[in-house]
This record gives sequence, C-alpha cells and structure tokens, in this order.
Amino acid sequence: MSEFTDILTHARRLNAATKELTVAELSEVASKLAGIIEQRKEDEAEQERALAAKQLEVARIRKEIEAAGLSPEDILGGAVSSTKTASKKQARTPRPAKYKYIDANGQQKTWTGQGRTPKAIQEALDAGRSLNEFAL
Repeated sequence: MSEFTDILTHARRLNAATKELTVAELSEVASKLAGIIEQRKEDEAEQERALAAKQLEVARIRKEIEAAGLSPEDILGGAVSSTKTASKKQARTPRPAKYKYIDANGQQKTWTGQGRTPKAIQEALDAGRSLNEFAL
C-alpha cells in the first residue's frame, strides 16, 4: 500500500496530515473526494451492466446453437473445448555429455558443461588442471 493510501485509510494519520488545513479547505477536499466516489460508483455500475448484457447475449447464442442441434465444436471447428486447457510444454531433449570425471566415491560420471560445475571438476580446476583434460 502506498504511503498516501495508508494515510487516507487510517483516521489518526489522516487527522495528523490535515491539521494545517482550514475547515473550508477540508470541505473542498471532501467534496472532491465525494465526486470521485460517485464517478467510481457509476463506472462500476456501467461495467456490471456491460457484463450482464454480455452474459445475456452468450445465453441467447447458446440457446440458438442448441435449438439448431449444433455444438460449439461444430461452429468453431473443434478449436474450443468445454474446459480451458493450457498448452503443454514439450520437454527439452537432454544435452549430450561433454566431460567425464571421477567423483569422490570413485564413480565415473559425465557432465554436459551446463549448470554448476561438479565438485570434482572444480577442485581439479582450482588445482591448476585444464577443463580440456576432462573432455570426451
């Protein structure tokens, strides 16, 4: 919440912030705020009327579709299903291994060169070895 909104919504902070204003100035602020409130009420009412009209039109069209013995898929060519479905992500194919190393347990492992450097390779690099020594 912004500081301005915080002040407006707390009586004590609002009182402290408006102490220097005269009663006439406070009345002017109150009338402007009342005007903003009325405008917001009108905007919300208009949005509700538009939504209600849209819902009535959708219901009318559905009745016409059902009366004609059609389904939404018939009209839209199967592009619509009854439930919303998210497009499925295709899994990325794994990257081929570029490096081979032996871990602390003595097991031979591979690394693609992406992500965090394995501890065994990092220790070897810190000791002065080259990454090319691990290349496949």
